[in-house]
Amino acid sequence: MPILHIFWSIFLIFLLVAWFWTLIAVVSDIFSSDDLDGMGKGLWMLGVIIVPWLGVLLYLIIRGDAMQERSRAAAEKLQEAQKAYIRDAAGAVSTADELDKLAKLKNDGVITEEEFAAQKAKLLG
Repeated sequence: MPILHIFWSIFLIFLLVAWFWTLIAVVSDIFSSDDLDGMGKGLWMLGVIIVPWLGVLLYLIIRGDAMQERSRAAAEKLQEAQKAYIRDAAGAVSTADELDKLAKLKNDGVITEEEFAAQKAKLLG
């Protein structure tokens, strides 16, 4: 019989962790929703706090489909900001590299001597 108590305790701990995980996900979604105004956020929070099981269940039924879309949009926004920061931190291509590219274009006959001189003056000046 004690082995059943151990498994039952493990199951209850799992349910408790799952409940907290769901509660945190719902509360963070309520606060991060742009389509809810202050009154809507307050009412949903009141429902989640006063009647937690029913409030969370209703939130998941009514607004659960959009939770993933909002999460994905936030992740994409974060990824774009991260890419922009990396590009900014890496810096632009050096002037010497640009001059080297211009010289290759001039030697290949893609640009004329006048275009090369204009672009060189633009880079250096």
